[in-house]
Amino acid sequence: MTRYDKNINNLFLYWLIITLVMVFFIIVVGGLTRLTNSGLSITEWELLKGILPPLNQETWKFYFNQYKKIPQYEILNSKMQLDEFKIIFYWEYFHRLIARIIGLFFLIPLLFFYFSKSIKKDYISTCFKIFLLIVLQGSVGWYMVKSGLVNDITVSHYI
Repeated sequence: MTRYDKNINNLFLYWLIITLVMVFFIIVVGGLTRLTNSGLSITEWELLKGILPPLNQETWKFYFNQYKKIPQYEILNSKMQLDEFKIIFYWEYFHRLIARIIGLFFLIPLLFFYFSKSIKKDYISTCFKIFLLIVLQGSVGWYMVKSGLVNDITVSHYI
């Protein structure tokens, strides 16, 4: 094994370990998001548009008005003010931001390892399956959020 191979193998290992730590972190943030009933505060998918949080009062009002249209606001939080909304919004925002970071953090090195052919094909194949699971988790997460936007006041954990 050359020094290059050893360095690439170490890089591959560190990448997987860091990804595992990030997944643990998003589970914690997701749990806190659920405990604070913040999961329905962002009512749109906004995969690309939602990368930045609202940056002015007009945008905050837009998001708050969107939130006011769902049953959770009407039934549980009808007296909520914009400042209180910002708190639950940021829990969900950070949860989604971490998910985006995990997706990119996993995909970009995966493509590097795939095209450089420096890691065994079996490992790369397994990593592509893991990436598909990451994408599936994001899709299921959005489906769960959608379930609470119509008839429910919480994010349903049943699909």
